[in-house]
Amino acid sequence: MVSDGTVGASATPDRGVAAALVRAMRPRQWVKNLLVVAAPLAAGELGDREVLAATLLALVSFCAASSAVYLVNDTLDRDVDRLHPTKRLRPIASGALPVPVALASAGVLAAGALLVGWLADPELAVLVAAYLVLQLLYTLWLKHEPVLDISIVAAGFLMRAVAGGIAADLYLSQWFLLVSGFGSLFMVAGKRYSELHTLGSEAGTRRSLVRYTDTYLRFVWSTAAGATVISYSLWAFEQAPDSGVPWHTISIAPFLMGLLRYAVDVDAGTAAEPEDIVLRDRVLQLIGLAWLVTVCIGVLTA
Repeated sequence: MVSDGTVGASATPDRGVAAALVRAMRPRQWVKNLLVVAAPLAAGELGDREVLAATLLALVSFCAASSAVYLVNDTLDRDVDRLHPTKRLRPIASGALPVPVALASAGVLAAGALLVGWLADPELAVLVAAYLVLQLLYTLWLKHEPVLDISIVAAGFLMRAVAGGIAADLYLSQWFLLVSGFGSLFMVAGKRYSELHTLGSEAGTRRSLVRYTDTYLRFVWSTAAGATVISYSLWAFEQAPDSGVPWHTISIAPFLMGLLRYAVDVDAGTAAEPEDIVLRDRVLQLIGLAWLVTVCIGVLTA
């Protein structure tokens, strides 16, 4: 199906509107929403049934909210996406998904996200609403403003990390917020660096890239990486028991290794899609598993 004489509609075979809608919702990127598990996991409360239920509701809420944002973003950017080597194949840009269907679906998903968030905790619904408003402003305007664009995307990651704590009514320490905030900035700056490295500032697909340089973005993600490691280390040292094996402290090693492994992809300019790196890099997955095991042991033996 082709809508409004869309250029490049033949780039992707039309396998039905329903299939196109699912692809446009970007389920592969839902892996980012697993950040909502971070706060309950760090607090050692994920095994509690009520906490687990609230965390799952927060996860569903952010999956729906992020998909709503993707649909609106791809609708507004459909003309520009056709200039991109891979984004031109997105369902809306290629014409496989009609614009009215995309916008109507975005509205339903946004309403569903707010409802699910309210069922978990009214404060979570407020956070989801703030996320939707912020991302809408980003899509309409802020994505074209240097510094503001990476700050807004990083704030979106931070909101995901905070959501689990809010839904489960858990205390969020200053170290948790610092790690989440600087870690998010590291990933976003790395993403922009990879886009600049791969497409160049004049690619025409993201205006903010015109005002970025590779040295500036390298400075940002290097600074954010250092702040993330320091903040995590201070949190881990604070959790160390007076006696026994300091598992939280030991977790610093795989945490640092994972960050350095991811930085290899950033430096090579292949981190434009962070979720792809997480899903395909087996070594990074093993490092992440080692980190998760050490943290879980630390929580259980605390």
